[in-house]
Amino acid sequence: MTDPIPFERINSTAELKSFCQRAASSSYIGFDTEFVSESRYRPKLCLLQVATENEFAIIDTLEVSELGEFWELLVGGDHLTIAHAAREEFLFCYRACQQKPKHLFDIQLAAGMIGHEFPAAYSNLVSKILGHNLDKGETRTDWMKRPLTARQIDYALQDVVHLKPLYDVLHGQLAASNRLRWFEEETATWEASLELYEREPQWERVSGISGLDQRELAIVRELWLARDEEAQYRNRPAKRILPDDLLVELAKRGSAEPKRLKAIRGFESRVNTALIEPLCEAIQKALDLPSESLPPKMRRSKTMNLGLLGQLLTTALTIVCKQENIAAGIVGTTQDVRDLAWWHIKGNSTEPTPALARGWRAEIVGKLIEDLIDGSVAIRVKNPKSDHPLVLERMPPREKRK
Repeated sequence: MTDPIPFERINSTAELKSFCQRAASSSYIGFDTEFVSESRYRPKLCLLQVATENEFAIIDTLEVSELGEFWELLVGGDHLTIAHAAREEFLFCYRACQQKPKHLFDIQLAAGMIGHEFPAAYSNLVSKILGHNLDKGETRTDWMKRPLTARQIDYALQDVVHLKPLYDVLHGQLAASNRLRWFEEETATWEASLELYEREPQWERVSGISGLDQRELAIVRELWLARDEEAQYRNRPAKRILPDDLLVELAKRGSAEPKRLKAIRGFESRVNTALIEPLCEAIQKALDLPSESLPPKMRRSKTMNLGLLGQLLTTALTIVCKQENIAAGIVGTTQDVRDLAWWHIKGNSTEPTPALARGWRAEIVGKLIEDLIDGSVAIRVKNPKSDHPLVLERMPPREKRK
C-alpha cells in the first residue's frame, strides 16, 4: 500500500489563480485530463491533474468553470509541457485560447520513437520504463459524478506523478540515439495537423466522396456545415445527427425536394424530421453556386494493387523498424508503403512526395523500397527460431550475380 500523494485540491477561481501564479516559475508543467465524450459534440472536461517541480494539484473543472488562467499558463512562459497521448489535452488548450501548449513533450510519441509499442498505454510505459505498477481499477470511472472518492483522486494523480521521470528517461534515450530532431519534427507535424483540424471544416474527411463530381462535393460541404451546426446546438456527435452514408446519398441525389430526401431508405428512421428543412436549404445553396465556386474534384488515389509485392514491402518496413528500434505504427502504414512504391515505380515527379519519402521517415526508409524493387536489397531468413527471423541483406551488383 503506497502512501497518499500530497496535493492541492482546487475548487475555486481564486485557488486556481493562486496555483497558476506559483506554477508560472516552474521549469515544467505536466498535466492530464479526465473527460466524458460519449454522446457529446465535444468532450466534457471533468478534471485536470497537474504536476510541477514543487507540487501536485487536482482542479475540479465542474466547480471551476473559468479555466483561462490555467490555459494561459500552459501557452505562456518558457516551461516544458509534459503529457501522455496528448491529443485531447492539446485540443482543450487550443480551443480555449487558440494557442498550443509551450514546448509539448508527448510521452507516448517519444516512447514509440525509441522502440516501445505504439500507441502504448500510460500504465504500460510506467511499468516497463520505471518499474511501477499502477492501479487500473478506475479506468471506467464516470468523472461527472461527485463527490470523488479518495481512490479516484489517487488514480487521477498517478497520471501526472510519473510524467517527469518518464520524460527524463525518454528524453535521454532520444538524445543518445540522435532522435531528438526526429521527435521535434514529428511533434511539429502532429501539432500542425491538430490546429488545421480545429481551424478548417473537415468535410473532405467524409467517407465515400472520392468519386463525386464538383457539384456533388459542394452539396457534401454544405450538408456537413449544416450537420455540424446542428450537432453543436444539440451537443451530440455529428454522425448521429446525419450519418455519413446518408449525407453522401443526399449529395448523389442532388435534389432539395423533401420528398426525395424521405424516399431514401432508412432516412426517416435515422434523421430527425426537424432537420429536413435545414438540409434542403443546404442542398439548394450548393445547387445555386456558380461553377467557379465549386470545390475541386478530390484527388483519386493512384496507388496500384501491389498484391504480393505490397506484402513484401510492408514486411520490409517492419524489419527496418525492428532494426532501427522504432515503432512501425509511427513510421507508416501499409497504405504509406503502397504510395511510396507507386511513386518510385511510376516516377511521378509531379505528384506530391509521399510521407515515407519526406523528413525523418526518409532517413529511416531511405532508398529501401527502390532498392527492394530493383533487387539490390533482399529479404532472407536468418534464424527461423528467432522472434525476428527475417533480415534485409544488400545484394552484390547484378553483373556480379551472374
